[in-house]
Amino acid sequence: MSLTNKIDFAVIFSVKNANPNGDPLNGNRPRVTYEGRGEVTDVCIKRKIRDRLLEKGYDIFVQSDDRKKDAAASLHARAEAFLGKDMGRPDTVKAACAKWYDVRAFGQVFAFASAKKSAKKNKKNSEEPANQEGDEKGVSIPVRGPVSIQSAFTPESVSVTSTQITKSVNSEDSKDGKKTSDTMGMKHRVDSGTYIFYGSMNPQLAERTGFSDQDAMALKDVLPKLFENDASSARPEGSMRVEKVFWWRHNCKSGQYSSAKVHGTVRLNPDGSCSENGFPDLPPEIIEGF
Repeated sequence: MSLTNKIDFAVIFSVKNANPNGDPLNGNRPRVTYEGRGEVTDVCIKRKIRDRLLEKGYDIFVQSDDRKKDAAASLHARAEAFLGKDMGRPDTVKAACAKWYDVRAFGQVFAFASAKKSAKKNKKNSEEPANQEGDEKGVSIPVRGPVSIQSAFTPESVSVTSTQITKSVNSEDSKDGKKTSDTMGMKHRVDSGTYIFYGSMNPQLAERTGFSDQDAMALKDVLPKLFENDASSARPEGSMRVEKVFWWRHNCKSGQYSSAKVHGTVRLNPDGSCSENGFPDLPPEIIEGF
C-alpha cells in the first residue's frame, strides 16, 4: 500500500572544521552562496541517504563506486542486469520501483543509448568490430518520485579556511631529485556552521511508484544518522552532526497546510538555535540527533 498521509520534514545539522560539500569548479572549496552562506546541495544529501539505506540492506540503484554491492560498472549495466535489454516494455517502471528504494523515492531517468550507438562509440577505442544487433532507438524512461529534498543552507555567512599542504614524497620521478610541484596542495574547511534543509513526501506521486509508509519510516530512521560511517579526510569523524529532525505527518493525503507554510514554522537563527512556531493541529515530532 502506498503512502497514506502527506509528510514534511526538516533537518538541522552542524559542521565544525570540515568541508561538508566541496565545489569541483572552485578548487573543491566548501560551497557558499553569493551572500557567503554555506550550502550543501540536495544531490549531496541524497547521496548520504542512499548510503545509509544501502548499509541497512535496501536495494539502491544509484550506488557510489566505493560502496557498491554488485559488479555493475555503470547504471546501464545495473539496470540491464535486472530489467533485461528490452527496457522499453510497459512494466519497466513498475519493476524498477519495486526493486530499488531510491527509484521509488526520488525518481530516476533511465536514459540509455541504443545498442548500435553504444557499439559504434566503443569501436573508436577498440579494434573489435561493433555489434550490429540491437534496437535503433535508445530508451528514455522518466520516473517522478514522491520524495523531494531541498539544498541545505546556513542562516548567515560562514568562514572558510584554506590551508596549504605538502606531501613528503614526489608523485613522479624528479630529474634533479628535488621536490616537484605536485607535492603542494590546498585543503579547505568551514570553521563552524549550522545548516538546515527541508523535505516533503507526496502521497499522490507515491501511488505511481509504490512508495509506502514503511519506506517513509525507513527514511525517518536514517535522517538522524546521516553522517554516520561517512568520515573522510575532508570530513573527519565527529565533525558533522545532525542536531534535530522535525517530522510532520498530516492527517490526509493532500495535507492540512502547504509545505511552504509547514517548513516556515522552523527557522534557523544566526547563532545556530532554531525558532519554532508550529500549528496547534500539526505539531512536529522532534528527534534529537545522535
